[in-house]
Amino acid sequence: MSERFIVNELPNGMTLLGQPMDHVSSAAVTMVVPAGAAHDPSALAGAGSVACEWCLRGAGERDTRQLNDALDALGCQHHESVRSEHVLFSAAQLGRTLPAVLDLLADILRRPRLDDETFVPSRALVEQDLASLEDEPARRCSLLLRERFYPPPLGRCTYGTPAGLAAATAPALREHIAAHYTPAGTILAAAGNIDATALRGLVERAFGDWPVTHPPAPVPETPPRGVTHLPKDSAQVHIGLAHRAAPIGHRQYYACRIAEMVLSGGAAARLHTEVREKRGLAYHVASHYHSLREHAGMFTYAGTRPDLAQETLDTTVTEIRRLAEGVRDDEVARARTQLKSALIMQGESTAARANALASDWYHLGRLRSLDELSAAIEAVTPADVLAYLDAFPAEDFTALVIGPEPVDTGVLEG
Repeated sequence: MSERFIVNELPNGMTLLGQPMDHVSSAAVTMVVPAGAAHDPSALAGAGSVACEWCLRGAGERDTRQLNDALDALGCQHHESVRSEHVLFSAAQLGRTLPAVLDLLADILRRPRLDDETFVPSRALVEQDLASLEDEPARRCSLLLRERFYPPPLGRCTYGTPAGLAAATAPALREHIAAHYTPAGTILAAAGNIDATALRGLVERAFGDWPVTHPPAPVPETPPRGVTHLPKDSAQVHIGLAHRAAPIGHRQYYACRIAEMVLSGGAAARLHTEVREKRGLAYHVASHYHSLREHAGMFTYAGTRPDLAQETLDTTVTEIRRLAEGVRDDEVARARTQLKSALIMQGESTAARANALASDWYHLGRLRSLDELSAAIEAVTPADVLAYLDAFPAEDFTALVIGPEPVDTGVLEG
């Protein structure tokens, strides 16, 4: 049976997307609000994360406890996160409770209480998240690498900075929320046990009269990039590398994802085999793809001992570049299977489908069916992968190393 999609544009600029899934009893909804970390004022870095936390501290007629009780009583499994360009609010529950959950989401986004007494605890939680990175150097390496690779403020750490969080006040955050929590550019995607006609009515009732604001879009600057060493007296060295990749909307996107899988898609992939299994250099090594709307990168991480750091870096970069020398038919076949398997598993999850709908609309302005994705992946050939690697070569690396001593990064110039 072909997939059915719902696409509606509300007069206030909000987009409603839906995918009925007749074989399930659950329904999931993802709301993508254009208020991510890139929209934080430079003097208030971290404002988006504090705002997201604060909006959950009571909304509408309910205080924090009552709001949480209401969500729990509906069997709602909800999750909130701040990304570069957006804040995501997602919820999964039985289809019959979706109307009540949409009403609660409308309260959270449109009518947060934003009481003075809940502001300081909200900010304190984000401050703790930021401070915890000192004890999680691998995660810190990943976040700082994105910050240096992407054009500012697009790569900004979602937790902000100590100075930005310290400068955040309740009045300033209220102004930020009023300006950036807007239906213009917001996407609401629902998947699962939903009725197309009823869904539009529910969304219009909850969000149709949401007042529109038009905050300025972030203006990208020149990225820092280059090589950075952060000294840390540690028994481990954390190496992060990033180089340019095809964004989701690019015609070579699928070849890019196949190249990613050949390089790092499981225990038989090249990085795991050459760096970890054959040489025992790194306890963990992997590459993963990440994309914003206009920019994308291939991000590689390796964790190792200080005495193995140099060989780990040299071997990892060599393997990344060696892809351009050729990929075998069996490697591409395995990569196709891995991507398609992940696709099928996501297709069986209402939450994953709701997220995919929102992502497709934001990045592409249209929705892709599972059949379309599967066919596009299946069509990628070894020649396509090599053409992609020629168009997006492994060069101009952004590198970040956390450890006792710097490493010689001459290999990056090769």
